[in-house]
Amino acid sequence: MDSGPTVPLNGQIIRPSQASFPVEFNRDAAPGGYPGAPPQDSLLREYVRVLIKSKWVVVASVALVVGVVTISTLRSTPIYEAVGSIAINKMDPVTFNLKDSPSFDYYDPTDLDTEVRILKSDLLALQVIRQLNLDRQPEPGTKGKSSSSSLELTTDALQADSAKTSAALASFKGNLQVSLVPNTRIIEIRYRSPDKNIAARAVNALANTYVEQNFKTRFESTMQASDWLSKQLVDLQIKVETSQEKLVKYQKDHEILGIDEKQNITTAKLDELNRELTSAESVRMEKELIYHLVQSGDSDSIVAAANVDGAGKGSSASSALLEKLREQQADLKIQVAQLSTQFGPSYPKLAQLSSQLKEVDDQIQTETRKVAARLRGDYLAAVQRESMLRSALEQQKQEANKLNESAIEYSLLKRDVDANRTLSEGLLEKLKEAGVTAGLRSNNFRIVDAARVPTAPSGPNILRNIGFALALGLSTGIGLAFLVDSMDNTVRTPEQAQLISALPSLGMIPLGSRNRREVGSRQKLALASSNEAVELVTQSRPRSQMAESYRALRTSLLLTFAGGPPKVVLITSALPEEGKTTTSVNSAIVLAQKGTRVLLIDADLRRPSIHKTLGMGPKIGLSNVLTGNATLQQAIIPSTILPDLFVLPAGTPPPNPAELLASSKMKAVLEELRKQYDHIVIDTPPTLSVTDAVVMSTSADAVILVIRSGHTTKPALRRARDILLQVNARVCGVLVNAVDLNSPDYFYYYEYQGKYGHGYYQEDALSSAEEAASTVTSSGA
Repeated sequence: MDSGPTVPLNGQIIRPSQASFPVEFNRDAAPGGYPGAPPQDSLLREYVRVLIKSKWVVVASVALVVGVVTISTLRSTPIYEAVGSIAINKMDPVTFNLKDSPSFDYYDPTDLDTEVRILKSDLLALQVIRQLNLDRQPEPGTKGKSSSSSLELTTDALQADSAKTSAALASFKGNLQVSLVPNTRIIEIRYRSPDKNIAARAVNALANTYVEQNFKTRFESTMQASDWLSKQLVDLQIKVETSQEKLVKYQKDHEILGIDEKQNITTAKLDELNRELTSAESVRMEKELIYHLVQSGDSDSIVAAANVDGAGKGSSASSALLEKLREQQADLKIQVAQLSTQFGPSYPKLAQLSSQLKEVDDQIQTETRKVAARLRGDYLAAVQRESMLRSALEQQKQEANKLNESAIEYSLLKRDVDANRTLSEGLLEKLKEAGVTAGLRSNNFRIVDAARVPTAPSGPNILRNIGFALALGLSTGIGLAFLVDSMDNTVRTPEQAQLISALPSLGMIPLGSRNRREVGSRQKLALASSNEAVELVTQSRPRSQMAESYRALRTSLLLTFAGGPPKVVLITSALPEEGKTTTSVNSAIVLAQKGTRVLLIDADLRRPSIHKTLGMGPKIGLSNVLTGNATLQQAIIPSTILPDLFVLPAGTPPPNPAELLASSKMKAVLEELRKQYDHIVIDTPPTLSVTDAVVMSTSADAVILVIRSGHTTKPALRRARDILLQVNARVCGVLVNAVDLNSPDYFYYYEYQGKYGHGYYQEDALSSAEEAASTVTSSGA
C-alpha cells in the first residue's frame, strides 16, 4: 500500500503515512498534539553510524582487495624500463625553401606532436621489430624458448599484415611510451621489457631508425621537388612562347601601336568635344530664350531681345536704329499732342506731323521684323551647332570604347606573358637550388641521450600497488556498507518508527543488559525457567534498565490521555515473535506495582502463552467464559507475583476465536470487568496474521502497537497501522521492543548514558545460560 511520499532516513527510503486519520486518532492525546518528525542527526554522524554498523564489511573488503593485489604483485614478472631522448632543432637554413617565403620553426606544438605520432607509427615499429628480431624473442614465462617461426614482416604500412605481425605490433607499441618534455623540443622515448638489454636496444634502435628515416625522407622529398620543378619549367617555357605569339598576333590584327600615347590623344579629344558640347548647349538655351521672347510680337520685347543679343555688329546697328526711331516717334507724338490741343485737329501742320509719325511707325515695324528674323536665324544656327557637336562626341566615344576593349585584351595578353616569364625564371633558380640542397646531408634531429641498460626493475611498484589496493578496498567497502544499509528494510529505532507510522513513540525496551552485577539468587522468582529473566524482568530485577523502560511505558500510558488514564489497554504487534506477550505481562506488573487492581487477559485464543509464562497449568479461561462454560469468578486467577495482579487465561482453544472475541458477550464481559479493575491489559494475536486484535481494538481505550527492532519491516508497520486506523482504533503509539543498545544505531544512546546514566541502573546477575535464554525469549509469543 502506498501511504505517501518517500522520506530519506538513515540512508534508507521510508514512506510516511498520509496526514488524514480518523477523528479518534486526532484527539487531544497530549499537550500540543503528537510530536512532529524527530530531528535528524547531522550527515556526518549518520555516515559514522553506517560505517560502524558495517565495519566488518569494510574490513573484509579492504583485506580481500589488498591481499589479492599484493599476491598478484609479488607473483608478477619484474619489468625493466629504458629511457632515451631526441632533440628537434630549428629548420636548417640550407634546406630547400621557396624564395621570400617565411621560415618555419618548431614553435607550434602541433608540429612536435606530429613527430611524436611518427615515432609511434607502425612503419618505424616494424623496422625496429625486424632489426632486433623481437618476433623471435621468447614470451615471458616460456623459459627461454623462442618462437617457432619468424614473422615475414614488411615495412610497407599499406600492405595487409598477418595476425602474428599485428600481435607483434600490438606488443611492441603497448610497451612503448613516447612523450614530449614540456617547454622543450626534446622527445623522450621509454620502452618496457622483462629483458633489460632488449629494453635499451629497442629505444636506441627506434631513435636511430627515426633519425635515419627523417634524413632519407627529406632527401627523397628534395629530389622529388627537383624532378617536379624540371617538368614544370618545360611546361612554363612552352607557355611563355605561346603567350608571346598571341600578343604579337593581336597587335597586328588590331593595329595597336604605341597604345599608351594613342590612348592619351583619344581621351584628350573626347574631353575637348565634351567641353564644346556643354558650351553649345548653353548658347542654344540662351538663343532659344531670346527667340521665344521675340515671337510675342511686342516691339519693346524685341528691342530688349536685340539689346541682350547685341554681341555682333548687325545686332548693335539694329538696336541703335530702333532706339533712334523710337525717339523720333516719341517726339512726333508730343508735338501732335501739343498742336492738337492748342490749334485743334484741323490745323494744317498737324496733318504734316501725323504723316511723319505714320512713316516713323512703318520704319519701326520694318526694323522690328528684321531683328526678329535675325534672332531666329541665330537660334537655328545654335541648334545646328549643338547637334553637330553631339554627333561628333558620340562618334569619339565609340572610338574610345573600341580602343579600351583592344587595350584590355592587349593588357591581359601582355600580363600573361610577363607572369609566365617571371615564373619560369623563378623555377629555373629553384631548380639550381634543389640540385645543391640534395647534395647536402643536413638534419635537424639528433639523439640527446642514448638508452642505457637499466640496473633495477621499474615495476611492479609494490608500495604503490598496495596503496591503490587500500584505496580501492576502502572505497569498495564503504560503498558496500551504504548499499547494505540502504537495503535494510526493517525498523530499528523509535525515531524511524515514529517517522514511518506517523504515530507517537511510547519508548523502547532494551534487548538485555550486558553488565549485570552478581547478586543473590534468592531474588529470582521460581515461577518458570530462564524465561523469567526477560518476561518477568520488572519483578525479578526491578532496578534493571529493562524494568525502568517498562515503567517509562507505564508513565506514557497514564499521562497520554487528557480525560484520565485508560482502563482497557490492548497490546498487539504487526507480526509474530515481536514481544507483545512479554510487553503485556510486564506492563501489567508495573501497573500493579503502582497499587491499582490490574487484570491481565490472554486474548490470544490460538496460541496462548501467558499461563506458561506465569507457571500456570492448563486452566479454564476467557474462551470458557465466552462460551458459557464458566463464570468470570471461576476463570480469573489471582497472581502469586503481586496481590493486585489478576490473570484471565485464554482457556480451552475454541474453533472460532475471531467470532467469540467480536461477539456481544465479549463486550459485556469487558464492561463488567471495567467496574471491578482499575486497568485491564489484553494480550492479542498479531494484527497482520489474524483479525482477532482488530475486532477487539474498537473496545479498548488505548492500543499499543509493539514492533521488534531489526525484525519488523517498514511495510508491515505501515500495514498494521492502516488496519487499526481503518476501524477507528485508539492507537496511542508504537513501542520498539528488543532494542540492541550495543548496535551502532544507538551509539548516541551510549553517549548520553555515559554522561548522565552511570550508576542509575543496578541489575541482578544472571547465569550465562539464562542470559543467552533472555536474548532468545525476548520476542515473546
